[in-house]
Amino acid sequence: MLSSIPLRASRTSLLRVARQQPALRRTFITPTAVRQADLVQDLYLRELKSYKIPQVKASDAEGHVQKFSIPKAPASPEESNIANELKDYETQQVEVEGAASTEGGAAPVEEDWFEEEPEEEEAHH
Repeated sequence: MLSSIPLRASRTSLLRVARQQPALRRTFITPTAVRQADLVQDLYLRELKSYKIPQVKASDAEGHVQKFSIPKAPASPEESNIANELKDYETQQVEVEGAASTEGGAAPVEEDWFEEEPEEEEAHH
């Protein structure tokens, strides 16, 4: 009997404390907008699950890929032709810009590229 007395006392004291405090309850808050089934998403997922990947064959690439062929080697220039062109270049006359006018015996005409125009005086009234 003595063992049940402390249990009753603790139970009654808990009830008394619970009555004095405002009611605290754990509640589940439901969102206002209820989730409706998305038909498009369900159809999409069902089609994804039912899709079977086709098997790849070795002959599938025949119409889409060209056969590789090694390109032709470029023709090498003829060595004798290069030698003739080099001789022609060495024997060519060098052209100098001012040399043509001095051969005629006349002195080159010196041109003045920067010429100032005379300023006109304004008529004073």
